[in-house]
This record gives sequence, structure tokens and C-alpha cells, in this order.
Amino acid sequence: MTRPLALARMALPLALALGIWFAPVPAGLTAPAWQLFAIFLAAIVSVLVGAFPLLTSTMLAVAAVVLTGTITPAQAFSGFANASVLLVVIAFIVAQAVVKSGLGRRISLFMVSRFGGSSLGLAYSLVLTDAVIAPAFPSNTARGGVLFPVVLSVAQGANSRPDDEQGRRLGGYLMYCSMASLAVSSALWMTATSANPIGVQIARDLGIRIDFGVWLLTASVPALTAIALLPLVLLKLFPPGVNATPDAPAAARAALAAMGSLSRDEKVTAVAFALMVTGWIFADPLKLNVTSVAFAGLGVLLMTNVLTLDDIAKQGDTLTTFLWLAVLFALSGQLNELGFMGYVGQRLAARLSGMSWPVLYVTLVVLYVAIHYLFVSQTSQVLALLAVFADVGIRGGVPAPLMLFALLFASSYFSVITPQGGSQNVIFVGSGYLTQPELYRLGFLVTLFFLAVFLTVGTAWILAVH
Repeated sequence: MTRPLALARMALPLALALGIWFAPVPAGLTAPAWQLFAIFLAAIVSVLVGAFPLLTSTMLAVAAVVLTGTITPAQAFSGFANASVLLVVIAFIVAQAVVKSGLGRRISLFMVSRFGGSSLGLAYSLVLTDAVIAPAFPSNTARGGVLFPVVLSVAQGANSRPDDEQGRRLGGYLMYCSMASLAVSSALWMTATSANPIGVQIARDLGIRIDFGVWLLTASVPALTAIALLPLVLLKLFPPGVNATPDAPAAARAALAAMGSLSRDEKVTAVAFALMVTGWIFADPLKLNVTSVAFAGLGVLLMTNVLTLDDIAKQGDTLTTFLWLAVLFALSGQLNELGFMGYVGQRLAARLSGMSWPVLYVTLVVLYVAIHYLFVSQTSQVLALLAVFADVGIRGGVPAPLMLFALLFASSYFSVITPQGGSQNVIFVGSGYLTQPELYRLGFLVTLFFLAVFLTVGTAWILAVH
């Protein structure tokens, strides 16, 4: 990149921030809300245009919001104590135990022995595994913590490394398949993410009662269609470089035999991981905090020396991820707290009056998905905007079940639109197999794919069953 081009890219987000900052504050918004939006948007744009890495842009943004007095230090740094952010960090560390102990290699060899004839077969095995276990997990971040060590081990077992420009593509393909599958499997099952029950309560307040069976029936056709097509779509969008691997299953079976029985560290890791998964599955009925369950699992791994402090110290990417995720989580939350998100939703909705209901329906869903560029949490968008968008659609003549289910499903699948669009994403983003520009490009295209499936197949199916 030439120096003038680099300077132009750095100047663009700064000019954008200053332009919004000094523009008149719209009626209905406070100055802090408007100024925070200026800084937040500039930080995201700086990443999109390649001016700064995500960590750099978020560090500059958090410094700016505090030093200008836009929000207080306590508000700006609140993300560092957020349970979802901490869960992501612990999931990273625990994943290393799965790899270090050899358990991950054993699991990856087993998967390759069964499905390893092609990269597409591996992708389908991961996506279908996620779809099957999803209803048992009230947290898709916790579910990502289960999938990530397996994906990492499979990628490494296939000699795919983040620092190898060509070799990383298989790992990148598998990482993104798994990350995107979390989004669409969360739409399939009512219990697959904590945002869904909140949406169900909002629907109940609007007069629509939804239970587990009704949700599954309504989501089944569009969600399963998206799940079935996802690995094929990503095969075109991000070719893994390795397609057919006919000798891989036999080689994997031989390597499994050579490994022999489980080692002591593998057994400890397996037990600790099984206890963590059990805690995550039964977190709601047992009133357990999923992040605390993860901390307990990490404590067991440290106590038994499966992981050491040196192992944790070597994970520099974990600290990087923790820093930028905590900052973005806090700033996005403050945009919501200061009323900016509700303001945008209401103004957008007010401008859509007078449309025919089919046009209004599509417009509302597309806008609801697009606005997730400003959110780091699915739950926060559901709380801020779901009721507003649903109410406008229903008042405009859209059948209530259609409007509500379309928005409820979108509240899951829009999470891949940005790397920070859901905390579960960050576990895979931090692997290093995909660059930030690739993540934003794939996020845009895969979200368009999900949107197309749910607006076509999904709309027809919802109208047929309701």
C-alpha cells in the first residue's frame, strides 16, 4: 500500500467522526448518544477500509469516548467484567487443553476417518454436529466453546496453519462453516441461544404465544435449508484449496491405532470438558452461571497441570481478542443505554408508513438485519428493536406470526454480519485463520444468503403453517 493511500484510509474515518460529531444533534437524541455514535461508527469504518486493525481502532475509540467525556470510564470499561466476554476468553484457553493433551488430535482423527474423504464432508460433519447439540445449550457462546477445539484440531491435523497463506484456507473454511452454523442453528431451536426466550416473551406481549414445538415447526424448513446449503455456499465463497482427500480416512484410522489408549491428560481433559458441557446444558434448571462453569473447568485443568500458567502466557491472541471484544461490547451497550438504537428503530419505522404490507415486511426485515452492524450483542438488539419493528409491521398489515417469526429468526442468523456480531463468533475469529477483511466480506455475503433463504423459503413456510 502506498503512503498517500494509507494516509487517505486513515483520514476517512477521522473525517467521518468529526463530521458527525459537529453536525447538529437530531431532535430526540442527547449529545453523548450522538457523539458516541460518531466514534463507534468511525472505529468500524476504519476496519472496513483497512485503515487500522480492529484492536487499534477499538483502543483509539475507547480512549476518545473517555477523554472527551462522552461516557464515564466505568461505562467504557464495563465490558471487561461482562460474563459473555469472559466466557469467550475461557473458551479460548480451555480449547488449548484439548489440543495440548492430544484429545483434540484423537477426535479430529476419528472425524477424518469417518468424514475425511473431502473438505466438504468435514464441513458437513461439523455443521450437523452443531445442529444436533444446539437445543441443549442455552448459550451459543458455550456451544462455540465445544465446537472450536474440534475444528482447531481437525484443521491442524490436516496441516492447515494460520501462518501458511495457502494452507490456512482449509482451516479458514472449516472455522467459518462452524461459526455460521452457530447462527443458523440458533434460529432452528428456541433453546439454542439466550436471545430466543427474550424474543418469545416480546411476542407474547404482542399477543402471539410460542412454545418449543411451534418454534421448531416454524423454523424447520428455512433453517434446515440454510444448514444444508451452507457448506456448499462457503465452498464457492472461500474455497478451501483442498477438496478430495481419498487417502485421508485410511491414514487417520492408522494414526488412531498408533495413538493407543487415552493418556492421563486426555482423560482429565475429557472429564473436565464433559462436566463443563453438562453444566452448560443444565445451566437454566440448575441455576448455574455458564461463565462460572467455564472457570471451574479451567481451574480443574490448571490444578491437574494439564494446562500451566506458561501455556496461558503464550496465548497472545487471547489477550488481543479480550481487549477489542470488551471495548466493543461496552460501547455498543452504551449506544443502546443512551437511547440511540431505539431512536434509529423508531425513525426508520416511521418513514415506512404507507407501504403495501409485503414491501413493508421485506423492508423491515432487511433493515433489522442491516442495523446489526452497530450491535455487538444479539440480545441487546432484541431488547432494543424487536418490539418496535414488529409493532410497525403488524400495524402496517403484515400478518403478526409472519412478522414476529421473521424477526426472531433474523435475531440469530444476523450474528455473522460482522466478526463482533455475536460473542460466539469471536472464539473462531481469534483462531487467526481468517483476516478481518475476509471476515467482513464473508459476513456480508453469508448474511445475504441467510436473508434470501428466510425471506423466500421461510416466508412461504411461515404463511403455510400459521
